[in-house]
Amino acid sequence: MRLSKLHHLLIGAVVALAVVVPLGTFAFVKSGIYDVAASRPHTKFTEWLTHETMIHSVRSHAKGIEAPGHASAAQVAAGFCLYETHCVACHGAAAVARQQWVSGVEPAPPYLVDAARRWRPRELFWIARNGIKMTGMPAWRNALTDSQLWDVVAFLEAVPKMNSQTYVQWRAARLCGGAIGRPFPR
Repeated sequence: MRLSKLHHLLIGAVVALAVVVPLGTFAFVKSGIYDVAASRPHTKFTEWLTHETMIHSVRSHAKGIEAPGHASAAQVAAGFCLYETHCVACHGAAAVARQQWVSGVEPAPPYLVDAARRWRPRELFWIARNGIKMTGMPAWRNALTDSQLWDVVAFLEAVPKMNSQTYVQWRAARLCGGAIGRPFPR
């Protein structure tokens, strides 16, 4: 008799949770209590949850991508030009600050000076190609070719080995042919 009562109590608790949790979640979403303003940072829990989810999602989805072999100097230079055109405003570079308007983006885009130490090339490619939801990071798959995206990855892979002033020097030398964003000839 006691075991049957415990069994019924357990079933009742599971059914109650199955009803209460979805209803509570629905009420929370509809209440507007959660502050979605980009002017305030996420809670520590939300930041942890979204960041961990992003890391594991990128690693999982990038598993089947085969990175090309060693990048040439021309690919690194082409990647610099593409980074200068499409990335530096949000992500900055060594000795180059992000644009001021980026301070209003939540979560803040990471500086990518050490991206190659935190991500594998295939993961950087996947991120650049597909973007990251709810971060402002666009999917570049419709604007850049896979070859161009690999050039950006080649540049990011080269950054940790560069002198911190190299980016500024390349910028000043108009490495991209005088017009920022014009592809470097191969």
